Parts: sequence; C-alpha cells; structure tokens
Amino acid sequence: MEATYQKRSRVIFHVDCNSFFASCEIARDPSLKGKAVVVAGDPKERKGVVLAANYIAKQRFGIYTTMPLWEAKKRCPQLVVLKPDFHLYREISEKVFQFLATFTPVLERASIDEGYLDITDCYSLGSPLDIAEQIQKELLQMLHIPVSIGIAPNKFLAKMASNMKKPLGITVLRKRDVPKVLWPLPVQEMHGIGDKTAKKLNSIGIFTIGELAKAEKVTLQNLLGITGVRLKEWANGIDPRPVDPESGEKWKSIGSSTTLPRNVTEERILLEVLRDLAQSVSNRMKQKGVVSSTVQIMIRYSNFQTITRSKTWENPFQEAEEIFQRAVYLLKRHWNGNPVRLLGITAVDVFDKKEAVKQLDLFHFEEEAKKESLWNTIERLQQKFGNSIIQRGSELFRDKSGDNGKSL
Repeated sequence: MEATYQKRSRVIFHVDCNSFFASCEIARDPSLKGKAVVVAGDPKERKGVVLAANYIAKQRFGIYTTMPLWEAKKRCPQLVVLKPDFHLYREISEKVFQFLATFTPVLERASIDEGYLDITDCYSLGSPLDIAEQIQKELLQMLHIPVSIGIAPNKFLAKMASNMKKPLGITVLRKRDVPKVLWPLPVQEMHGIGDKTAKKLNSIGIFTIGELAKAEKVTLQNLLGITGVRLKEWANGIDPRPVDPESGEKWKSIGSSTTLPRNVTEERILLEVLRDLAQSVSNRMKQKGVVSSTVQIMIRYSNFQTITRSKTWENPFQEAEEIFQRAVYLLKRHWNGNPVRLLGITAVDVFDKKEAVKQLDLFHFEEEAKKESLWNTIERLQQKFGNSIIQRGSELFRDKSGDNGKSL
C-alpha cells in the first residue's frame, strides 16, 4: 500500500459502524457487553419486529432484522430488547464523523453509520493500514463503537471490502483482486444491486458478478438503463466517483411552493394546491433517495405577511399522500382564514432512506408493504399514461359538474 501512495493513485476508505444501533446502546450501558441485544419497535408486544441486532444475537442465535420479536425471544430467552433511541444514534454518529474529519477533510457521509474518506494525501500520517488501525482502535476506545474498514482505489471497491470482515475487520481490495475475489460472488451480494435488480439480471442468465462484468453493455442498458452500464463498470472494479464532502449536505430540505393566480380564501382550492405541491416534493425525494420526519408549510397572505409552521412525526415518510395529509393538518391548524397569495411545502432535515427504520409492529409492517406496492403501481401508471389516469372520486365529480377549481 505504501507503493500505492508513491504512485499517487487514489486511496479510499469505507468506514462502516458495526451493528450501529445496538452498538450505541451497548456504549451507553457497558453491562450489555457479551449479551445478545436487539433494538425492537415495540418490545412490550409479542408482535414487535426486530429493527437491529448485535453480532452475538446474529451469529449465535440467527436473529436478523425484521424477524418477529416473539421468534427472536424463542431463539434466545435471555435476549435484551431495547426501544430505539434515534436521538442517541444521531448524536454518536456526529461524534464518529467529527473524529474521522481529523484525518482528512475529504470525507463523505453515506448514511448515519457509514462514510468514505479519501486519504490519498495523508501519507504523512503513515501507511493506509496504519491509519485504518488507528481509526478502528480510537473509535473503540473513545466511543465504544466497533467499525469495519475497506481500503481500495475507489468507493465501490472500498464499500465491498468493508463488508468482507465484520465486526472489526480491515480489508484491502485492489482492482487486480476483482476477478478472484468478487467475480465468483452472486450478483445480489454486490453493492448497488437489490432483490429486484438481481431477479432482472437472473432472467437474462446473469447470476454472478463475473457474468455481469462480461455481459454486453447494450444488453444491460436495454434491461436497466444507465444503471446497467454503471453496474458493469463496478463489476470490473471501475468507479470514477470522487469522495464528495458536500454530498451529505446537498439535500437538507426539499420543498416546493407556488404563487396563486389570485388571492384564495376557499379551503377546497388550497387543499388542491397542497396536493400538487406534495406530489412535487415526493417525486424529488424519491429521485434523491431520501425521507423526512418533518413537514413545514409556508403561508403568504395577500398583505404579504408570511408564516412558516412545522411538525415532526414519529415515522419517516416519502409518499405524496403522507406529505399531503401532514400539510393539511398544519394548514387547518395555522391558517387564519385570510386570503392566501402563496403556499409552500418543505420536507425538512431529509436523510438517506436507509436510515428510515420504522417503529412498526408486525401487522403494520405488512400493511406498509401493501401500501408501497399500491403506490408503486399508481406511480408506474402515471408515468406511462399521465397523472390524470388515476383520480379521486371527488375530482371526477368536480370535472363533470364544471368546477373550474382545477385550473390552478
């Protein structure tokens, strides 16, 4: 690796906190060390769902995320079950990244518990292995948080490397190692490929990362669009993306507002405007892969007086209907009835969808899955046939009765 420094090629770390939520709980209460620990949505209910598990729970008892809590307790009667404390997790996450920033300013937060560091210019601190060992040792001593670190010439390989040894692993993955180390693996084990994409690739005879690496570019593009081309590059160990320190700060909030053609006092019309704004915000959140727990509305009256009001809900959201319902709640609570000139909706403090762990019991978990399937179907129909292909009954009634409210 010292030779890598001398050649001045990139050296990228991917630092991944191991079983982060459970590790945070153990850091707060050291008496939990050596015990099987899970974080669950509703520990008092038999129908609760496991949201996170430490490695003792995973490796010794086979407990995994989304497992019904009653089954986890059956596998491990001594299981320690804790309610999630997202304030604690974000506080410790901030401390982790503050520490990592002491090594290099070229630091990118990928989520609450993982990030990339470009240490190409940090040769004065020692070899990459020395630096990785120092990071791992000091995070464990200071914050009691175990991390695995992948060392590679690019972000994709660093991410793959950090997954190879957990907990407390340090793995070096060079581009020349790709055919031997990565190509034999099934495609679903590759970063960036989920179950749906894996099934699509399987449908055309691609089952391993090696087969993906050798597949025809045109075939992949026809199947997956530009994503297929990018995945082929990654499978060959190619990833030119830089570590971007601003990437985690770019989408702190996502909003949409509109000035109305005339001053409006009819609640019905204001609700229609909110619905359109909610759809716009939802679409942009999905494009960025983020969710939020806080909705803010802005109301500007005809006299230009402007107010903003917000509320934070327990569970994160992304769907237009959820954003709309929350905005309606705020409008009904804070609109004083005076003529409105402008309306706006903003999803505040957005964060990566991967962080969105809902405190759901098993039945709500199933209900959410059904909703997501319905929303995805509606979205596909609207993309293919236009937004008007599916309308609420009230909208159809207004169209037939000649109500011109939709002209807004």
